[in-house]
Amino acid sequence: MFTQSSPSRHTFLAGIAILGATLLLAAAPLLAVAGTVPAGFVAHFTKVNGVRLHYLIGGKGSPVALLHGYTQTGYMWCPLMKSLAKHHTVIVPDLRGAGGSSKPESGYDKKNMAVDIHELISLLGFDRVSIVGHDIGLMVAYAYAAQFPQATERVVLMDAFLPGIGNWKEVWLMRDLWHFHFYGKVPLALVKGRERIYFEHFWNDFAADPKHSVPEADRRIYAKTYAQPGGMRAGFEYFRNFEQDAKDFEQFGKSRLSMPVLVLTGEKASGNFLIEQTKLVASNVNGVVVSGSGHWLMEEAPNTVIPAIIDFLNRADDQLRP
Repeated sequence: MFTQSSPSRHTFLAGIAILGATLLLAAAPLLAVAGTVPAGFVAHFTKVNGVRLHYLIGGKGSPVALLHGYTQTGYMWCPLMKSLAKHHTVIVPDLRGAGGSSKPESGYDKKNMAVDIHELISLLGFDRVSIVGHDIGLMVAYAYAAQFPQATERVVLMDAFLPGIGNWKEVWLMRDLWHFHFYGKVPLALVKGRERIYFEHFWNDFAADPKHSVPEADRRIYAKTYAQPGGMRAGFEYFRNFEQDAKDFEQFGKSRLSMPVLVLTGEKASGNFLIEQTKLVASNVNGVVVSGSGHWLMEEAPNTVIPAIIDFLNRADDQLRP
């Protein structure tokens, strides 16, 4: 039997449709990694320091924040999260401008990005936290520890460099690292619709072996995520702000970090450079060059890197002297 719908029914159904579409749009960053987040972790959004951050949280115990690098999102930490959550509350944000987090026009200096993370940690009710950062994430991790030393338990820095510290310009001005200076309207136009092609440069050229770098499934996820409106522009802002980061880090470096710091680098990537930089700004530095690995430590050498991070975070304080 045909039954004519009432106006109120039409309104109700339309409202449901709009609500459903809105929820799907809001969840879009999460749908890209559906089924891949480790059990026990829950996704959230929150507003801090003028930016909306997407983060995952799980586990129980002393808190650890994991900060990703460029071309990736918090998803890169999935192989580590479950093991780390056995003894820690693990907090995995997408940095400002990446993944499911919002992509504002400004605020991409690492000093300010560290404030994003500090406000998130405080909002979650923690006074002290250990910070693990890879690539751009390590710069944010250092800025966090330098600004909030009393709130920082331990620090892990993973393969890149610290702007403004020591001979940093030897890295910043290297010919092969042209992408540090690749931003603005023309670069954005060149990579639009070609995000995957651009990112292949990083995933292949910075690995010891391109065939054992970031996995194909992950590459699809990251390329799709950065192709979101504003994603590539935000990523370029990480590099545009290196000169400001250098000024900030030079000031930070005048006060040495006292908490334990672990530096993990790839033999075929930053090698001893980041370790020696960190020794200029911190007093308790343990440095490890991962043999045979390039820049993508979590993907290229998980059997070395994951145990090293867990051991460092779990070890007693008196066992962490260099």
